[in-house]
Amino acid sequence: MRYSKLFIPTLRDDPADAEVISHKLLLRAGFIRRVTSGVYDYLPLGLRVLRKIEAIVRDEMNRSGAQELLLPMVQPAELWEKSERMEKYGPELLRFNDRHGHESCLGPTHEEVICDLISRELRSYKQLPMNLYQIQAKFRDEIRPRFGLMRGREFIMKDAYSFHADEASLNAEYDNMFATYCRIFERFSLNFRPVEADGGSIGGSKTHEFHVLAESGEDLIAHCSGCDYAANVETAMSKRQAVNTPSAALLMVETPHVTSAEDVAAFLHADLSTLLKTLVYRAVGGANDGMIIAACVRGDDQVQEIKLTHAIAADSIEMASDDEIAQIGGITGFIGPQKLNCKLFLDHSLTAACGLITGANKANAHITGLDVDRDLEDIHFADLRETRAGDACNTCGAEIELSRGIEVGQVFALGTRYTEPMQVLFQNQQGKRALATMGCYGIGISRLMAAVVEQCNDDSGIAWPQALAPFSVGLISMGKSEAVLQTSAQIYQALLDAGIEVLWDERNERPGVKFKDAELIGLPMQLVIGDRGLKAGVVEMGWRKGGRSEVAVGDVVAKVIDLLKGQLADKNTGSIN
Repeated sequence: MRYSKLFIPTLRDDPADAEVISHKLLLRAGFIRRVTSGVYDYLPLGLRVLRKIEAIVRDEMNRSGAQELLLPMVQPAELWEKSERMEKYGPELLRFNDRHGHESCLGPTHEEVICDLISRELRSYKQLPMNLYQIQAKFRDEIRPRFGLMRGREFIMKDAYSFHADEASLNAEYDNMFATYCRIFERFSLNFRPVEADGGSIGGSKTHEFHVLAESGEDLIAHCSGCDYAANVETAMSKRQAVNTPSAALLMVETPHVTSAEDVAAFLHADLSTLLKTLVYRAVGGANDGMIIAACVRGDDQVQEIKLTHAIAADSIEMASDDEIAQIGGITGFIGPQKLNCKLFLDHSLTAACGLITGANKANAHITGLDVDRDLEDIHFADLRETRAGDACNTCGAEIELSRGIEVGQVFALGTRYTEPMQVLFQNQQGKRALATMGCYGIGISRLMAAVVEQCNDDSGIAWPQALAPFSVGLISMGKSEAVLQTSAQIYQALLDAGIEVLWDERNERPGVKFKDAELIGLPMQLVIGDRGLKAGVVEMGWRKGGRSEVAVGDVVAKVIDLLKGQLADKNTGSIN
């Protein structure tokens, strides 16, 4: 493609509303443009990258044995009502009525639709297992779309759904998809990590997220420095050295207008770890909908609300109001676990703890000397605290580290979460009707484009991995002489004939403009043809992030082919030999 014919509306400066580097660079380099909040146009360069991501994903999914299909984006509301997710999914599910008054929604995911299809077509165990996938646009009405393609409302996703006759078959396919995802992200040359995770609104008994490691990531990942354990902090478990405070008699102390754990510790000249922090929540959804509960952690810990939600079997939780706290015998700012008229949950780290400081359920007062075993009744222990850097790994005891990650994929073992309400049945080997089990597996195609840029950039712009670059080679003609243009045209055509994707910058622009645009767009390899080089019979060749060398004009095409095949490239330095 000739640069002068390609639609690349580059920008000189960073857009004012772009916060993360991928958003800035994809806009500046002319890959995307904003249509409205959380919705983007993919311009020619951006679409070329998307198609390459899709091609790799499609190649590995086909290799895994999955079959591609395409499901509708518009889904009838009755399917969501049948799965009991119509209300649970919440306001992110965009609903509308057609001219006949039929309620529908724009699909944020396709469990209901695929289950409806399979329930009508599945007859025998002989048809199982099967794994069906699609690559398609999704819509989730995010309340705060941000970070460009990282969290949009409309996005492109690969979603796969597998159906099985038993749990053993489901687990085998889960492992198959896990391995497939690892191969996919390795082909993207990404620094990524699979981690244990929470199923969220999708559900399921087992799930792993795949995170591209980047400081801009919205998720916090806990991983062990000594073994392979890794988990999202929403579910991560770890060990903490117990606080050995001597037992003492209960004593009420005045703490006027001192409410936060940090301020109480400072006021009483105590270590923050000796405080017992009590937070009161209301369960939302589930068997305990509306129930008020109190959760206690050490003063130097934070309640991980996802863990607490699972502990009380709720769909979600909300902080209790001042009135609700008063109704159970507490007072906001001075809540303690004693004699609260609600179910009491303590983190495991507080087991048999002694000599603690806690709220007195009285204004401007705290209690010292609290012993968990002696002074509290009807306790429910659970893993409630958020894992911190420096904790000990539950598996090997080594130190836990924390990193930021961008979630780009997730695999779920769903069991019968959807097949039961959607009645996905088959005839088993015994001739009886049986319920199929199910897995689902997603990759954010458009988010991946942003995640790659978050890892692959420098001060000059994007630095695409070869497998994903919109063009493999940037050919830059320097000067206006007939010799430069003629040689450039010959090399350009020869590269095209060899099947190499090349962008030829033949514009009548200053050298500085051409080089800046080339660095911003980030093609892996550059060829520079100028009068000075041609006089010596050479072309300058170099990697986007690496060394440069001179190659004889007659050898350029063969050299490019060899290098792009990886035969002569040093992967560690990017230098050209």
